[in-house]
Amino acid sequence: MKNTLTKKDIALALSKAENINLTQTEAYDVVQTMLAILSDELVNGAHIEFRDFGVFDVVLRKARIGRNPNQPDAEVDIPARYGVKFKPSKALQEKLAQKK
Repeated sequence: MKNTLTKKDIALALSKAENINLTQTEAYDVVQTMLAILSDELVNGAHIEFRDFGVFDVVLRKARIGRNPNQPDAEVDIPARYGVKFKPSKALQEKLAQKK
């Protein structure tokens, strides 16, 4: 079960929404602009919260030693890096729990 939702799909859904009067191109531009704003804010270390959806936080993943699956004896240094963590809201968790 793999369903992929793309920016184009979101823009199409926005353009078909009854309470929003946008063409598909305008809706795509809105989605693209929103994603650019969110990306910029995450790069700047912002905490992004959408009520009833979830929270995005920037986290520093510590350096560690990994292994190459093709050469298990070879150790690989994995440097510290920043990543994005998502924590779903209680409302979203409840919706997911109802899904079967």
